[in-house]
Amino acid sequence: MNENIQKIREQFPFIVQHPQSIYFDNAATTQKPIEVLQSIQNYYKNINANIHRGVHKWSILATEAYEAARKTVAQFINAQDPTEIIFTSGTTHSVNLLADCLFNTYFQSGDEIVLSIAEHHSNILPWQNRANKFGVHLKYATLNHLYQVDVNHLKSLVTEKTKLIAITYVSNTLGTINEVKEIIQFAHQHNIPVLVDAAQSIAHLKTDVQQLNTDFLVFSGHKMYAPTGVGVLYAQKKYHSYLYPLSSGGGAIIDVDLHKTEFADVPLRLEAGTPNIEAVIGLADAIHFINKNGGIHQFYLLEEHLKNYLYQRLFELQDQLDIYTTLQSPSVSVISFNVKNQHPFDVGTLLNNYGIAVRTGHHCTQPLMKHLKIQGTVRVSLAAYNTIEEIDRFIQALHKTIKMLL
Repeated sequence: MNENIQKIREQFPFIVQHPQSIYFDNAATTQKPIEVLQSIQNYYKNINANIHRGVHKWSILATEAYEAARKTVAQFINAQDPTEIIFTSGTTHSVNLLADCLFNTYFQSGDEIVLSIAEHHSNILPWQNRANKFGVHLKYATLNHLYQVDVNHLKSLVTEKTKLIAITYVSNTLGTINEVKEIIQFAHQHNIPVLVDAAQSIAHLKTDVQQLNTDFLVFSGHKMYAPTGVGVLYAQKKYHSYLYPLSSGGGAIIDVDLHKTEFADVPLRLEAGTPNIEAVIGLADAIHFINKNGGIHQFYLLEEHLKNYLYQRLFELQDQLDIYTTLQSPSVSVISFNVKNQHPFDVGTLLNNYGIAVRTGHHCTQPLMKHLKIQGTVRVSLAAYNTIEEIDRFIQALHKTIKMLL
């Protein structure tokens, strides 16, 4: 196991160049492997042309690479057709884009959307901002004793007015895995489409949109070893007729008259303007990197090995910590805790003095923090390039931090 981690670790320049630092903030963004960095440089050095609009060699090469990336992403999440993959700037853009489309073509005053109190702000604000304007009501499922979304409570919120369920696959704060497949099955029994926020699950869990049978799914590239500024909105073909953007421009059309426009089909009509071409290509190369190193399930197994050890070491300190999970909670390698009676910022600042990067604060989940009756947490999030030795150093630093604070 350690040998496999070391092999992956050696492919990340940031990790190699900072041997004394410990990067435990992977839920915020992951480091990038050398082939992704080379991919970005290669695009600008050897292609650097716009897509879909030129007949010259460089534009054709750029277009081919961009559309090949769409096929790679479709295969990675097992979409039925590459046209179901819409490139965006990230999860936030993906949810906002979908919300714009659905409020323009699908929702009516009095409709309801069901979410959970564990959602990232990116899966609350886009619905909240538009719901207030259009007279659509939001309902929120609470958590069960395992810190998962309470499926029974969620089901009780559904009425004949419910027109969408938008739910996170994995909590970005707690790391808990929600029962999204059961939620989707229930929703479809009531003819309700489901959006799955996969921003935090995409780097850990094998994602098969056909097996899940989700209607929509969103994620960001930068949380799965790809560049920043690229994300995906997956939308089943049967919903493409609802996907007309409020934002439009070059590349999204078939014909423009002075008073009328004929738009292209999805996905092009949702990708107006010059996209982040090199980041899209870099996303495909991040997927190739994952596949070449055993696939996403192999990454999950390595992370589980690390997570289980981290859990063991943290629960040894449970008298001095508040840990926001249980040993029975299904989760990925993300865990939140607080030193009792201490502010998470103070803990994170002191850990930084030992060269350890963790995330502190509310993690863009303030409703969840209010539910837990806390200001924020210290969040440790692991990737497949982290090591047992790093966890031991972190625990030593945490011991010293607690002594300084108490």
